[in-house]
Amino acid sequence: MGFPFKPSRLAALAAGAALTLGLGACSSGAEPLAKPSSGSPGTGAPLVVGSANFPESQILADIYSGALNAAGISASTKPNIGSREVYVRALQDGSIDLVPDYSGNLLRYVDKNATAVSAEDVMKDLPGKLPQGLKVLNASTAEDKDSIVVTEATAAKYGLKTLADLGKVCDKITLGMPPEAQGRPQGLPGLKAKYGCVPGQFLPFSDGGGPVTVKALLDDKIQAADVFTTSPLIAQNHLLTLEDPANNFAAQQVVPLVRTDRVDSKAAEVLNKVSASLTTGDLVKLNDQVSGSSKQNPEDAAAAWLKDKGLIQ
Repeated sequence: MGFPFKPSRLAALAAGAALTLGLGACSSGAEPLAKPSSGSPGTGAPLVVGSANFPESQILADIYSGALNAAGISASTKPNIGSREVYVRALQDGSIDLVPDYSGNLLRYVDKNATAVSAEDVMKDLPGKLPQGLKVLNASTAEDKDSIVVTEATAAKYGLKTLADLGKVCDKITLGMPPEAQGRPQGLPGLKAKYGCVPGQFLPFSDGGGPVTVKALLDDKIQAADVFTTSPLIAQNHLLTLEDPANNFAAQQVVPLVRTDRVDSKAAEVLNKVSASLTTGDLVKLNDQVSGSSKQNPEDAAAAWLKDKGLIQ
């Protein structure tokens, strides 16, 4: 039933999987949540930039770190920490000082009853909902949203164009999403409330909608999957993104989430310049460079982007 799985796609996805596995080793060698040796305010210790457990987040962490270092603010990265539930705790306990995040999902994480969906409304509501000691800086226009994708074959079989269409046949499909989607408002609860979508089976995937998830989709082990909208895997594998007319997935602008006692006004100014320069097109290109056939190192891709934008010499 699934979209034919061609050998060329298998090779590309295998390479992507190998890259994803390799990302966890691209750090300083410290444990993901090991506390910095001297991280108290005012000590001058380097800022620690964390990232979630998917390539785009690591690229953004390398961009933040590279921009800060170029401005004379010492910074290092601690990649592949895990989901939002993990890296927010890492911020609160001082394991990291800042992390790239996404506005809509962050708002729904800190406020389970949040209803804002537009970029403007999300950023209006978000600051007042954050835990004490944390704040967001300026949001970028760059956006990377969760989306539900299907193969052309599955779309044709069930007549799928929107999530409302999926809701009508949801009991017949297996849905692949991150494990935390079972409890997050924009995950299974939101799909049920807004589209009546209760999948016949739910399979959790922890690669952030990456090559493992997409391979399962192409192999027809799942018939619908949560894949980020800036993933090059969507175009590479001719997947169809289902429209979201009820806005289950809110605006997701890239935004730095920081500790107020560690990120001062000088560092904030640097990070705001990054946000002002970052576009959605940049995210697509960076993801393709790192997760596509060129298999570029995230730090190198980040450095090239910073140079292209005039943020480093």
